[in-house]
Amino acid sequence: MASQHPSLDPTVARVTERIRERSAERRALYEQRMENQHRRGVHRSELSCGNLAHGFAACGSEDKNQLKLMNSANLGIISSYNDMLSAHQPFETYPDVIRDAARRMGSTAQFAGGVPAMCDGVTQGQPGMELSLFSRDVIAMATAVGLSHNMFDAALYLGVCDKIVPGLFIGAARFGHLPALFVPAGPMPSGLPNKEKARVRQLFTEGKVGRDELLEAESQSYHSPGTCTFYGTANSNQLMMEFMGLHLPGASFVNPGTEMREALTRFATEQAIRNTESGGEYRPFYRQIDARAIVNAMVGLLASGGSTNHTLHLVAMAAAAGITINWDDFAELSAAVPSLTRVYPNGQADINHFQAAGGMSLLIRELLNAGLIHGDLPTVFGTDMTSYTQEPFLEDGKLIWREGPTESLDPDVLRPVANPFAATGGLNVLNGNLGRGVIKVSAVESQHRVVEAPVKIFEDQNELKASFDSGDLDRDVIVVVRFQGPKANGMPELHKLTPYLGVLQDRGYHVALVTDGRMSGASGKVPAAIHITPEAIDGGPLSRLRNGDLVRLDADKGELTALVNEREWTDRPQYVTELDHYHVGLGRELFGGFRHLAMRAEEGAGVFGGFENDDLARQQGLIHDEDA
Repeated sequence: MASQHPSLDPTVARVTERIRERSAERRALYEQRMENQHRRGVHRSELSCGNLAHGFAACGSEDKNQLKLMNSANLGIISSYNDMLSAHQPFETYPDVIRDAARRMGSTAQFAGGVPAMCDGVTQGQPGMELSLFSRDVIAMATAVGLSHNMFDAALYLGVCDKIVPGLFIGAARFGHLPALFVPAGPMPSGLPNKEKARVRQLFTEGKVGRDELLEAESQSYHSPGTCTFYGTANSNQLMMEFMGLHLPGASFVNPGTEMREALTRFATEQAIRNTESGGEYRPFYRQIDARAIVNAMVGLLASGGSTNHTLHLVAMAAAAGITINWDDFAELSAAVPSLTRVYPNGQADINHFQAAGGMSLLIRELLNAGLIHGDLPTVFGTDMTSYTQEPFLEDGKLIWREGPTESLDPDVLRPVANPFAATGGLNVLNGNLGRGVIKVSAVESQHRVVEAPVKIFEDQNELKASFDSGDLDRDVIVVVRFQGPKANGMPELHKLTPYLGVLQDRGYHVALVTDGRMSGASGKVPAAIHITPEAIDGGPLSRLRNGDLVRLDADKGELTALVNEREWTDRPQYVTELDHYHVGLGRELFGGFRHLAMRAEEGAGVFGGFENDDLARQQGLIHDEDA
């Protein structure tokens, strides 16, 4: 069994303290605001009779009577259900399960609001992908709208995929006076092995199989309700929620449609009620999520080879809770955190194999025992993180928790700290005269991590296919795809490029990608310098590059440099391109304000500038000069 609170690793302790110091003023103001919201009332008693009558008009008589009494809890359900996303389709039945479980506790639950949930797998390489990153902020706002009625004593957040959980988290943070519990749906059962899926994709790219064969392979891989089983952003979200104590222990990777999945949803409802003031143990979000929780999430991501998208999302999520983190924090932790998992694209196993090998309970146990995560973090379970070495079981139909395995059942998938796959977490920060970015090297073989080659520049990812087909890329090359940042076109995923670059690398060429856009957590073996900031449209140095310039990318040393004479580089004008075609069609014109407000990548690439602004806070009477 994990020791209660082993000594914290010096690097983890140092980074945590640095984050606390950096965030002190912002965090204090956040906590003050949440306390003020709590004092203004989390209860329906704050509403007038007319307000309240509107709030329960559609309820049945049993729920109406409970809501009139004021002494029981009412849960708000925020759900990202739609039946187009396989990961979110199971949420269709959750509200009925939650309402029934709440009634059995003498309480109530209401569907407070739905939030949009788009699928990057559907929009990959399409214009709709340019709405994807900004959907995170729309989800946060939709969450706020759903909870704005002040009818609720706690909230359950139903979400899984890429922007959805970060958006729900940001919304939950701004309603941080409410207890919050995140409720997942789980991964689909394993289908076509990832290695075979990748093989067919590459054959299609080379023209060796047709679209029918490709579609059949994709259909066998993504084949049923549940989250995609590779370790991309969606499953990274679930891991982070558990590392922050916002899930029940062991809830992240239980398949949908099972008896265990429903039992966990019922228990989550009951626990949310227990966490309310009327339940006797008031556990609001803002007292639970602090610098320790954010560091735990970062360490969990690094140890598992999680999605690089969280170098954007987690920054924005932390900011919503009054905490400031940056890429240096990720990099310093990465140097101290070993790589403990091999799940596709970092290996051939999928998330179900990870779960069977020991899953979250073993991963958390290993990191706890090594002092790499904060064990004293309060959780929705009512304990600290030491309870998260346990797994849920059904015993005579009743949900219980027992200690999970102490050793890996498959060391090819999950290993102990004493025998890691690699000594570091595999995420590096890049710096140089091309700006600042991040690179994930956990799936990149060591011989491919340093590339020095002439650049081939694209302003649209769809241009690359024609260049590939013509043979123009059959050489050592660094592909640059610029004007792909949040201000330019919403920072779409560029995962569509991966098969082409993979083919070139397999042909023996030295290949890399450099972009101010994003790459998916599903990206793998080709070195990709991503999220380059400042972005090209924002005066970033990528706009100075010209075709044929020699660039050096050294993932190990964290260097990204255009090998151009310094005087020439300084004097060279920035290239300007026409972007209007990115801004219309498929609703993109509605997001002009988002593009205008978007912050830089290391700031989270969102539109919420300063959550905690001192001048505004003074105007609102939240703080006074003598309190500053």
